[in-house]
Amino acid sequence: METLLEIKDLSKSFDLHNLGKHIRAVSNVDIQIKEGEFVGITGKSGSGKSTILKCIYGTYRIQQGSIWYHSKKFGPINLAEATERELLYLRKHEIGYVSQFLNVMPRTTARQLVKQAILEMGDDHDLAEKETEKILAHFELDEELWDSYPTTFSGGEKLRLNIARAMVKKPRLLLLDEPTASLDHDSKLKVKLLIEQLMKEGTTMLGIFHDLEFMNHLCNQEYNMQNGIFSHSTSFTNS
Repeated sequence: METLLEIKDLSKSFDLHNLGKHIRAVSNVDIQIKEGEFVGITGKSGSGKSTILKCIYGTYRIQQGSIWYHSKKFGPINLAEATERELLYLRKHEIGYVSQFLNVMPRTTARQLVKQAILEMGDDHDLAEKETEKILAHFELDEELWDSYPTTFSGGEKLRLNIARAMVKKPRLLLLDEPTASLDHDSKLKVKLLIEQLMKEGTTMLGIFHDLEFMNHLCNQEYNMQNGIFSHSTSFTNS
């Protein structure tokens, strides 16, 4: 398998000018992920795990290091130096991101959100409608909610919609930031089933989890964060 993502010596810090403080979020992060692998990052809240995903996705710009991603369109590209246009393309077509929070336009329905994600990949409207209903049903969102605005949803419903919107695109690389944080047991199993399906179809994943039991039998590698310091703790021969 070829390497899809390689992070070298990544460091990120923040300046809190109003407090006169300089905070080092993560230091000297090195990760190598091969195509089709699932890599997990563990650690306490505030240890810097989410910062790594946001640096990959381009939400944060890094002070040091490189993030090499083997893009289907651009070939090898250093995400740390990618243009805004390149990042926007990759977010639409190749790299998915699931966070604990759902940020959407206020007058966009759940159905429209998921359908638009599929249409961005170039699929036609009939297929997009079919796949939208299929994944909303998979996550057991009540049909009465499909044409409602997510601002009215519960936290768990918003999270399930957020996961559905990212996973339905079947991205080459999927970043998962605590995707099961506020879900019940049955909903977690739904997420796990889709993760396993996407892995079989070739999606590469980097995920943050507090629920170590959830990661069991999924991860090929596990890394651990402690106070911004990164360590490679475990490798598995199979997921």
